[in-house]
Amino acid sequence: MRPVVDGLQARGIALINAVVLVTEVGDFTRFSNPRQLMAYFGLVPGERSSGETVRHGGITKTGNTHARRALVEGVWAYRMKARIGRHKVDRIEALPKAVRDIGWKAQVRLCARYRRLSARGKSANVVNVAIAREMVGFIWSIACTIQSTPKAA
Repeated sequence: MRPVVDGLQARGIALINAVVLVTEVGDFTRFSNPRQLMAYFGLVPGERSSGETVRHGGITKTGNTHARRALVEGVWAYRMKARIGRHKVDRIEALPKAVRDIGWKAQVRLCARYRRLSARGKSANVVNVAIAREMVGFIWSIACTIQSTPKAA
C-alpha cells in the first residue's frame, strides 16, 4: 500500500489522511469508476423522487465516515494557490510521470474551483464538500494508475 500512500501525498494529501483513505478503501481498482468511490464515501447528492418529480438534496452521508472526514478536512489546503512546496519536491520526483501529471492537474483545478465557489457566496462547508467530491475522482485516478502497474520482481 506504500506506493499508493506516496502517490496521494504527492497530490497534496497529508500523510495521515492518505493512510486513512488507503486503509479504509484498500484496493481502489475494485471501483470501476470514480462515481462508485464517491458513493462509497457518501459524497453523492441524495434524491427524493416520486413519479415525474425529482428533488436533489445534500450529500447522503451513508458512506465511510472516517474517510469522508479525512477528505473534507484535507480540502482546506485548496484555499491557497496551486504550488509545490519545497519539502514535497523530492517526494514528487520519485513518482511516475503519469501520477505527477494527474496530481498537478488536480492541484490547479481544485484550487481554482475552491476560489470560484467561494466567490459565488457558497458557505465554507458546501465548498469543502464539493471540492472533496471532485478530489475523489483524482484520488481514484492516481490510485488505479499506481495499483494497475505491474510490480517489479
